[in-house]
Amino acid sequence: MTSNDSVQKAPAKDPRELPDVSGLVVGVLGGTGDQGRGLAYRLARAGQKVIIGSRAAERAQSAADELGHGVEGAENAECARRSDIVIVAVPWDGHGKTLESLREELSGKLVVDCVNPLGFDKKGAYALKPEEGSAAEQAAALLPDSRVTAAFHHLSAVLLQDPAVEEIDTDVMVLGEVRADTDIVQALAGRIPGMRGVFAGRLRNAHQVESLVANLISVNRRYKAHAGLRVTDV
Repeated sequence: MTSNDSVQKAPAKDPRELPDVSGLVVGVLGGTGDQGRGLAYRLARAGQKVIIGSRAAERAQSAADELGHGVEGAENAECARRSDIVIVAVPWDGHGKTLESLREELSGKLVVDCVNPLGFDKKGAYALKPEEGSAAEQAAALLPDSRVTAAFHHLSAVLLQDPAVEEIDTDVMVLGEVRADTDIVQALAGRIPGMRGVFAGRLRNAHQVESLVANLISVNRRYKAHAGLRVTDV
């Protein structure tokens, strides 16, 4: 028996084993918009410490007071500084400028981009393709000192904000370059009852995940629904 034969390999990590993220502070940039408010509400309701950010601190605090559950409001830069994880939920047309202005405050932070670059015309919603390939890749290019991931694209803002809805029945596709970071984001998604985070590849695959929202909008309009996604056999 060679020395190599006698060395036992460590068992493969169970992909369903996720870290405890309950003590992390979550910031939501764009937290006064429908998607940001909904995510902030659900995470805070699940016991997460949440700070919502806006260009105006007063507007952020007003939204936080409406949400309750200990949510705080702050100007975007302060929100970024005080948070361990920062969810980017700003409108697409302000995405690049917002992130560029917060490069210093987001340095070293785990950033979760959930922005969907979409256009709308008489035929409905359609996907836009940023020069970098996706909103998440644009974020990574603008934030070289941050750990950028992508997630929370396919959620209904209506369901997120409805206090009568106990569970959000959906999976969250999570993308990123570092498995430890995507594990954290998956675990954060799993804090919301009914929701599950599923690893879905590297950031180069973010475009099709962001684009799928245009299809879901068509589904929702046709069936008057609030459709989400489920990944089978996982």
